Amino acid sequence: MSASILWFRRDLRLRDHPALLAAAADGPVLPLFVLDPALWGTSGDVRRAFLLRTLRALDADLRRFGPGLVVRSGRPESVVPALVAEVAAQAVHVSADFGPYGAARDARVEEALGDVPLVRTGSPYAVAPGRVLTNDGRPYQVFTPFHRAWVDHGWRAPAESDPASVDWVGAPSEDLPAEPDVSGVDLPEAGEAAALARWTAWRGTPYDDVRDRPDLDATSRLSPDLRWGTIHPRTVLADLDARNPHAATFRKELAWREFYAHVLHHWPSSAREYFRPELRGLPYVTGAELEHRLDAWTQGRTGYPIVDAGMRQLLAEGWMHNRVRMIVASFLVKDLHVEWQHGARHFMRHLVDGDLASNQHNWQWVAGCGTDAAPYFRIFNPTTQGKKFDPDGGYVRRWVPELTDPSVGTYPEPIVDHAEQRAATLEAYQLLRRHGG
Repeated sequence: MSASILWFRRDLRLRDHPALLAAAADGPVLPLFVLDPALWGTSGDVRRAFLLRTLRALDADLRRFGPGLVVRSGRPESVVPALVAEVAAQAVHVSADFGPYGAARDARVEEALGDVPLVRTGSPYAVAPGRVLTNDGRPYQVFTPFHRAWVDHGWRAPAESDPASVDWVGAPSEDLPAEPDVSGVDLPEAGEAAALARWTAWRGTPYDDVRDRPDLDATSRLSPDLRWGTIHPRTVLADLDARNPHAATFRKELAWREFYAHVLHHWPSSAREYFRPELRGLPYVTGAELEHRLDAWTQGRTGYPIVDAGMRQLLAEGWMHNRVRMIVASFLVKDLHVEWQHGARHFMRHLVDGDLASNQHNWQWVAGCGTDAAPYFRIFNPTTQGKKFDPDGGYVRRWVPELTDPSVGTYPEPIVDHAEQRAATLEAYQLLRRHGG
């Protein structure tokens, strides 16, 4: 019996894997990962390093049951059909990809495969984009009604995929590339076992009490695992205890991730362009002043401790606490008057959990040009935010040691005055509104 190919992408695990179940139902399964230059070339070093570690972990898991992961590099529309011909595969199985690039790539691969089917089963989401719509069949543009409909729609139980019962087969494989030098970045352990261990260790944490406190470092840290699919959101949802008052809040955070995938699916241009184009006319700095402000922000040298702590955490860990992400993003756009795309690009270069849908739309939410119903006049005060969410200063002391130890270095004066910049931002917004955008 000829094999089917299971083409791994953002589903780098062996359990709760619907596409694996579908492939195994056809007979022997050949596990494939394609190093696509279009994606590899645009990833930052931390994301490349974490992906490579995740692939090595997946390969080690597969070798417990068979020959291991087959790695090929090149354009998928060439690589996948070539491997199909090489092993006389009867089908290619994938988890569906709803992103703009992924959907177009899969369409090209499907056409190149000809009579060999590209079988899509499952997705990286509990509820696939396109499933939750308004009563008149339109996509939601605001989170709250989407969230209600998402909960009402519900999701399936985890898939009962058992890698030990699969007849795994192999083929010649390329070596994975050398890992980029990220020796200065403290990355999390990669792979399915690490993801499940993180979730098991954290799932009883009183989430409502800790989720906005970066000093406690008590959030789940599952975002890189969800990004690469080493754990499926359905696995997490199945584990949440409905009797736990904190479960609903954590479930809502998962829904935000699914909402932004839904938005990107229906409005693919929003990955780069304004979701609310009427706000494109706001004034932003350019030239040398742009470079000066952007450099101070990226290096954590703005003179605002909570902002600088977050930016330094990003460089040191490839990750940043969610509350702090909102604070630093608001500061860049509404205090420093740097257009949101600059910050979004910096985050995507340095975040190990960099996800196009979540990153771009969270930036637009903070910038006031996204899906929020009443967004622009929300301007985070970095001083009061720091006092409220880092009340004892533990987070800031960790990342900005020169505040308490001058021997470490000299801390800069504030780059701008927050009150003045807040007033300027609101004035610019009102002026734009008066002139109709």
